[in-house]
Amino acid sequence: MKIGYRTIKTALGTPFAIWIAQMLQLENFASAGILTILCIQITRKRSFLSAWHRFSACLLAMGFSFAFFELLGYNPISIGLMLFAFIPATVWFKITPGIVTSSVIILHLYGSGDIGWSIIWNEVVLITVGIGTALLLNLYMPSLEKKLNQYRKQVESNFSIILREIAQFLRNGDNDWTGKELTETANLLEKAKSLSYRDVENHLLRSHNHFYHYFHMRTKQFELLERMLPLVSRISSSDIHGIRMAEFFDDLADAVHPGNTAVIYLRMLKEMKEDFREDRLPETREEFEVRASLFHLLNEIEDYLIIKRSFKKSDV
Repeated sequence: MKIGYRTIKTALGTPFAIWIAQMLQLENFASAGILTILCIQITRKRSFLSAWHRFSACLLAMGFSFAFFELLGYNPISIGLMLFAFIPATVWFKITPGIVTSSVIILHLYGSGDIGWSIIWNEVVLITVGIGTALLLNLYMPSLEKKLNQYRKQVESNFSIILREIAQFLRNGDNDWTGKELTETANLLEKAKSLSYRDVENHLLRSHNHFYHYFHMRTKQFELLERMLPLVSRISSSDIHGIRMAEFFDDLADAVHPGNTAVIYLRMLKEMKEDFREDRLPETREEFEVRASLFHLLNEIEDYLIIKRSFKKSDV
C-alpha cells in the first residue's frame, strides 16, 4: 500500500506541533496536533487558504466565547446560543472551513471557567503553533511534472491511433477497431486536468500553467474527434476525396506532439477545400451524401487544427 505525502506530513507534523506546545508549557498542548492535522492540505494554495480560514475563525470564536460565556455563564445553553450566532458569522465572513478548528478553542475557553488574558494568550500561541507547523510542512509539495508528462504522452499516443483509424476507415471502409482508445483518452484527460489543476494551486506566484492549458486544448480537440467518427462512418471508401483525406489524417497522426505545426496543415486543408469546389457536382444522391459528409469532416478537422494553432508552442 502506497503512503502519500499528506500522510507523511501528518505523521511528522502532529507530534512536532505537540512537542513545541509542550516546550512552551501551553495548556491543552495536545490540541496543537489536532490543528496541524486539520490544516494539512494537498496544495500550497489550499494550505494558505485553510490557515487563513482557521486562524480567523479561531480569533472570532474567542470574541464570541468571551461575550456569551461571561454574560450568560459557563453552561451548555450558553454554548448553544453562542453557536447560533457564531456559525452565521463565519458564513458572513466566508471562513466556514474554520468552524471545526474553532470549536476546539471554544471548548478550551468553556472548560477554563474564566476567560482571562492568560488563557487568551495561551490559545493564540496554540493556534499559531498548530497552524504554523502545517504551513511549514505544506511549503514542500512533490513535483507533478513527471506524471503530467506521462499523461501527455499517453494522450498524444491515443490521438495518433484514433487519427490513423479514421484514415484506415476512409481508405478501406469498415475495420475491426474496438475504439477502446476513446474511453481510455476520456479517462486520461479527466485525470490529467485534475492533476494539472493541483499543479496550478501549487504555484502561488505563477499566473500561467502550461499543462493546464495544454490538457484543456486536448479536451476540446478530443470532443471534435468524437464528432468526426459518425461522419466517417457515412463515407464510402471508393471516393477519391476520401482517399486523399485518409493520407491527410495519416500525416496528422504523425504530427501529434506539443509543437505547433497546425499552420502547415491548415494550408493543406485550404487546398483540399479548393479542390472540392472545383470538382464536378455529384450526380447521384449517394455521391451527394458522401461529398456532404466529407466537406463536413473537413470543417471539423479545420476546427481541430485552429484549436491547436491557438496553443503556443512554448506552452509545453
